[in-house]
Amino acid sequence: QVQLVESGGGLVQTGGSLRLSCAASGSTSGIRGMGWYRQTPGKQRELVAFIDRIGTTNLADFVKGRFTISRDNAENTVYLQMNSLKPEDTAVYFCKALRWGDEYWGQGTQVTVSS
Repeated sequence: QVQLVESGGGLVQTGGSLRLSCAASGSTSGIRGMGWYRQTPGKQRELVAFIDRIGTTNLADFVKGRFTISRDNAENTVYLQMNSLKPEDTAVYFCKALRWGDEYWGQGTQVTVSS
């Protein structure tokens, strides 16, 4: 099993920045990818950014140029640097890890961007 703990969410004004962190623990060997999704009420969870073990990234179009994903393999931690935040970025952000054929989710962290 893999446990994921997110941190770094909060309230920020439009144009501000936040940095989310997600630390994996437990059976972390074999984790091949980690990333971030977000969800708002009544909508499906959507991909924000994902990074594999060798550093290949996949960012959603709506965050390109504003968000950056990075990963510390030694610490089994993934980061999401969010800049130029907009009110439409308000959501619960969830961390996800892929290990062999299984996926694991964190509990989510709220990001609120005020206008």
